[in-house]
Amino acid sequence: MPTRFPAIAMLMALALSLPTAGSAQSSGVPQPLVACGGDFGSFIARMKQAVVARGRSAQAADRFFANVRQDPAVLKADRSQGVFRMEFLDFSRRVISDNRMTNGARNRDRYAAVFQRAEQQYGVPAGILLAFWALETDYGAVQGDFNTLNALMTLSHDCRRPGLFQPQVIAALELFEHGDFDPARTKGAWAGEVGMVQMLPEDILRNGVDGDGDGHVDLKGSPPDALMSGARMLQDLGWRAGEPWLQEVTLPAGLDWSLSGLDQRRSVSDWQRLGVQGRNGALGNGLQASLLLPQGRNGPAFLAYPNFSVLFEWNQSFVYVTSAAYFATRLSGAPVYAAGNPEPGLSAAEMEQLQRKLVARGHDVGGVDGILGEKTREAVQREQIRLGLPADAWPTPALLNRL
Repeated sequence: MPTRFPAIAMLMALALSLPTAGSAQSSGVPQPLVACGGDFGSFIARMKQAVVARGRSAQAADRFFANVRQDPAVLKADRSQGVFRMEFLDFSRRVISDNRMTNGARNRDRYAAVFQRAEQQYGVPAGILLAFWALETDYGAVQGDFNTLNALMTLSHDCRRPGLFQPQVIAALELFEHGDFDPARTKGAWAGEVGMVQMLPEDILRNGVDGDGDGHVDLKGSPPDALMSGARMLQDLGWRAGEPWLQEVTLPAGLDWSLSGLDQRRSVSDWQRLGVQGRNGALGNGLQASLLLPQGRNGPAFLAYPNFSVLFEWNQSFVYVTSAAYFATRLSGAPVYAAGNPEPGLSAAEMEQLQRKLVARGHDVGGVDGILGEKTREAVQREQIRLGLPADAWPTPALLNRL
């Protein structure tokens, strides 16, 4: 990985805030297929029954589950995702290294025909695919060392999110029957994602593409397979061909900051009438957009177009998605952002204190976890409006002291 956290640690931290892609599409929390918890051997037996009941071969199930075991390291990784507490400027600077920019350009040239085909067929430009390829696995170099079946079964047995992971086990068994998954040897991220762009088994079944024509979907060893599959998945998630996703802008003094936030959209012509301009190039005419201020009115400013929201179906972390989207603009030729001079933010402990105060005032912050996600930002903005503060959704010590 990049400017380096230790590579594996960074990969596992980036792998997900919640599971990626297909799992993130579901509204609400999926119900588990079988009861979670209890003796792990009994849980394996329950899962065997579930997969056979859903049409899979009993003999294949016996072979598939023959050597599965619980992995405590998976649970440890699931409980520690502190990287998402970083602020946008710190996070983006750390993950967008000169080395990644250089390798991005090299890979764009090396696989130019693949990128061209991906955009023609699925409408997804090279910059987006390169950004996720880089951030997920450092262009395939660091794909994770967790046994995928063990990871999926461990998280399926754990009672925190079994409904998200148990269907992935069934999908992995179907891949196994197709010859595209080895329960003993397939490895990836701690949350069960596989390959260069880190896809869960259900997403591979739904959107896997044999990009190199060898008759198999090999996301671990074949860049054409991985890139074409990632593009098809984004199209399936709602990517709109030919449209931008994120664009840096300059803002007029005295703008009404309460108009910012991903929960609010205005036409580009409205933003222009308010004095918002593209820092480099014209704005996306005819589109709706949200004004995104990752670190408040004194930091970088972006217009987020409809395609930006699609990226949250790949990964649900605000700081990760914003950094990936910005990285994709850099790989597509945009200059380094104007960082500005944001007001100091909150420590993790202060953020948790803030979230508790917001919850006490009746706001839904999506959980007290010390992470500045979109729900916490929306609650911050509402309190800033109530207190007569600049409503830019950026929590500061001054705001914390006022609550």
